[in-house]
Amino acid sequence: MAGSVRRAGPHTSGGRVRGRVSSGRMTPPLNVHVFGIAPYAEVWALQEQLADARLAGRVPDSLLLLEHPPTITLGRRGSLADVYASPEALARRGVTVERTSRGGLVTFHGPGQLVGYPIVHLRGLGRTVPAYVHGLESAMVRALSGFGIAAWEDTEHPGVWTAGGKVAAIGIAQRRGVTLHGFALNVDPDLSYFELINPCGLGGLGVTSIARLVARPPTLAAVRRSLVRCLIDEFGWSGEEDHGIVPPLDTISVPEIQPN
Repeated sequence: MAGSVRRAGPHTSGGRVRGRVSSGRMTPPLNVHVFGIAPYAEVWALQEQLADARLAGRVPDSLLLLEHPPTITLGRRGSLADVYASPEALARRGVTVERTSRGGLVTFHGPGQLVGYPIVHLRGLGRTVPAYVHGLESAMVRALSGFGIAAWEDTEHPGVWTAGGKVAAIGIAQRRGVTLHGFALNVDPDLSYFELINPCGLGGLGVTSIARLVARPPTLAAVRRSLVRCLIDEFGWSGEEDHGIVPPLDTISVPEIQPN
């Protein structure tokens, strides 16, 4: 299944961001892969493949950026009790349900939402799991500020919050120090899908999007590029030695993962 995702043609791109020496430590390089709309199960399979390759030292850290078709995912603590719609109602709206290995409860993915899956070695970043999650949140807060949106982290509730509600969710897993799953930033999705669930068990706190928060919403591509730069800054990856982020990501092809 992962192979069909990697062959997404003009919707797929990748770029290498080389490492640099920082405070006497060589920071790891980063491969950025950008897809269009990709099925959840296929992308999960690709994450697993990349995580195995990262553990074996065959690939550097990777970041998958994409959108999903309408999908409800249940984390390890998730329950169908937090899915309000019947299977028949979900089918009528074209929504699939996937149980996953990530932390957290229930959330929704769909077109207009920027989903990111960093497959990274935490030891190479010098981060614990909590510090890594904080870094993801901090990068999104900074990216949103660039579009005039005041956002913040909440120590009791993972994700990124605004006065209008939650704008980004985070749910990760890690296997022997390598991360899977990641974040979902609402750029301009159809927010009515969130009415089908109790998102992250916090539905009463509200869900919003960038499009709801600003008069002139940026494109998803603009948000993606801003967020990539904020993630690079947060985690110490460097783009200054290689223009892997400029020219546009979608001009660069994704390398195949080499087998053992």
